[in-house]
Amino acid sequence: MPELPEVETIVRELNEALIIGKKIEKCHVYWHKIIDTSDAEEFTQKIEHQIIKKIERRGKYLVFTLSHYTLLVHLRMTGKFEIISPKAPVKKHEHVRLIFSDLTALRYEDTRKFGRWSLFEDATEKMSQLGLEPLSSSFTLGALEALLTKHSAQIKPFLLNQKHIAGLGNIYVDEALWEAKLHPQRSTQSLKKSEIKELHHAIQKVLQVGVKNLGTSLGTGQANYYSVSGRRGGHQHHLNVFRQNGRKCPRCQSVIVKTVVAQRGTHFCPTCQQIGSSYG
Repeated sequence: MPELPEVETIVRELNEALIIGKKIEKCHVYWHKIIDTSDAEEFTQKIEHQIIKKIERRGKYLVFTLSHYTLLVHLRMTGKFEIISPKAPVKKHEHVRLIFSDLTALRYEDTRKFGRWSLFEDATEKMSQLGLEPLSSSFTLGALEALLTKHSAQIKPFLLNQKHIAGLGNIYVDEALWEAKLHPQRSTQSLKKSEIKELHHAIQKVLQVGVKNLGTSLGTGQANYYSVSGRRGGHQHHLNVFRQNGRKCPRCQSVIVKTVVAQRGTHFCPTCQQIGSSYG
């Protein structure tokens, strides 16, 4: 699933592709269930003739500010964008195509069909449901400490909850917990102030490096993450624990193990990230 670094890379490439200011002349929806807020016919009627004013990221959402609406796109597992010619053949897993007035087009593909497009007159309420933005100035050490002490949960599912911190997923949570030397099943309320400080730094570090490396592509198939330009990410070559089970920990040389926490495959070092007695 594309997480914050992958979505940030896509947003930056869409902005670099100079689609800001373009008018959506025509919208084709090839799989109607991709539209989350209305039927496909109503969606196309509303979005056609809108001008793209801005493209941003909020958590794992791409936020398109249009002339009179806000379009939210969540890529879920396998969603991806591509700039194409309007006359390009429709691909097997292509579900939406936006054709611009300058005779360019934006294709949305989604092999597993989990992604969703949502159109709002005002998306403020929807966006308010998301938690802190971990690469913004609002994500202070104090804000994280307040969140952690207010909730009683295992640290990994807490970090995966988008209502707490927006944009983290399985890859970067495992990596951040390894950086902070925290067991994924530690209780949020068991963390010392020094450990919270380490976690705060670790979250920002792994996300910043992930963005620098243009995201993580875990395979080469079409269901894997590719940027708008068709490039694979490079961060998979810099992962310390995620999907590294059976290999040696880069820090202590112990063997990295895989378990299940909150129904998610979880990777950690049993020596660096000891649980003690602090379960959630």
